[in-house]
Amino acid sequence: MSADKPARNKTVPPCPICGKPAVEQYKPFCSSRCADVDLHRWLTGAYAIPVTEDDDEDGEEPSLAPKPPEGS
Repeated sequence: MSADKPARNKTVPPCPICGKPAVEQYKPFCSSRCADVDLHRWLTGAYAIPVTEDDDEDGEEPSLAPKPPEGS
């Protein structure tokens, strides 16, 4: 076996949309349809990263105004 050739024994992960084996041209998807479904989900906000809002320690909103110089 030549050292130039990549190993072909790797398993192909399934398409994240339908579960069929991924195709090199559309990787990680199996077809352009599944790639378009995924893109549509991202663009419409179906995929979202959950965020927890943390309040300030004293419960007050931070002031955006600059602080006055000290000693005046």
